[in-house]
Amino acid sequence: MKEIGARLRAVRQKWGLTLREVEERSAKLAQKWGKDSFRISASWLDRVEREGRGLSFQKFIVLAVIYSISPEQLLTYCPSPATESQSSEYPSGPNTTLLLTKGPLEDHARLWLPDSAAVDPVPDDTTLLSQENHLPKHYRRGVIGQLDKTLDPMIRPGSIVLINTQRRAIAPRSEWTNEFDRPIYFLLSHAGYVCGWCELDKNAEWLTLVPHPLSYATAQRWRYRKEIEVIGRVAAVLLRLDDSSAVA
Repeated sequence: MKEIGARLRAVRQKWGLTLREVEERSAKLAQKWGKDSFRISASWLDRVEREGRGLSFQKFIVLAVIYSISPEQLLTYCPSPATESQSSEYPSGPNTTLLLTKGPLEDHARLWLPDSAAVDPVPDDTTLLSQENHLPKHYRRGVIGQLDKTLDPMIRPGSIVLINTQRRAIAPRSEWTNEFDRPIYFLLSHAGYVCGWCELDKNAEWLTLVPHPLSYATAQRWRYRKEIEVIGRVAAVLLRLDDSSAVA
């Protein structure tokens, strides 16, 4: 936020105005508009310029008028959410279902669900994708291959999974109550990557990949930590519903 303070100072100095003169002009506007909340004190503006303190809507409008800058142009001085933080957390969401338009939420949604996710060819095998700069280091993405029917139809081939590589321990049965709560894991065997539910035997010697009841896939079994490696636990799924072959 200090950047906007420095920019406001540069504009004021370009206009050749002192802090006191800005205060006097704001007092005239407050009197003209009949609202004392539009008044700006010299000490307050000094703190904004030096420390990047927040601007209320009234103060924002007054500065735009005094500096003869449109509110839209003044808004460009504010830091962009995309440059201020590269967090993977979702922005605040609406209570109602919306069709997203331009804005931080749409930008964030495009990062998680790019346009190409619906039309890119689906690989035959489940694949771990390359690390992406906007993700925290402990997150990776994978794509479910055409031949991996383990959790179909709940997670269909072509779906993209977000993997938390810090959560690799197989959860006990007591941690989930139904198939939607059951943890899903992304794993690497000698034959390649697989994704699905997992079970360990009592001695934690054998890991079984459990298919969805509606899938035609069969269960697979490996020696735990010897023949198979847990890459991480699936944190989110981008479910592919459209068939790319149908796209003209």
